[in-house]
Amino acid sequence: MQPGDRDDRDPFEDIFSEIERMMNGMMNGNVDVRTDSMGTDAHIDVQEDGDLVRVIADLPGVDKEAIDLTCDGRRVTIEATSDRHEFDERVSLPVRVDEGSANATYNNGVLEVVFERANTSADIDL
Repeated sequence: MQPGDRDDRDPFEDIFSEIERMMNGMMNGNVDVRTDSMGTDAHIDVQEDGDLVRVIADLPGVDKEAIDLTCDGRRVTIEATSDRHEFDERVSLPVRVDEGSANATYNNGVLEVVFERANTSADIDL
């Protein structure tokens, strides 16, 4: 790079990549350290309650229509955008869930998604 040239790279990208690499080594690959263009992270809490798993996320200022949720049974992805914030969060769940059982509510900036635990075994017919 020549004097006067701009470096448009995020100055923290290398740091976050290294933190993610180290955390994945300790957590068996379940950590996704991400930054977004607005530098906003949602506060997310995961709770187990008997046969239910709850994911609660604070998404201040986001309209319900601007939230996109996906789940593969092991991980929930929350993507949301408002005028001031962008959220792109991936949350590893403590147990496998039945993604078809998802029930989501959004009220006053708080998203709550409730899943039923998935059956841990399946009957096999011969």
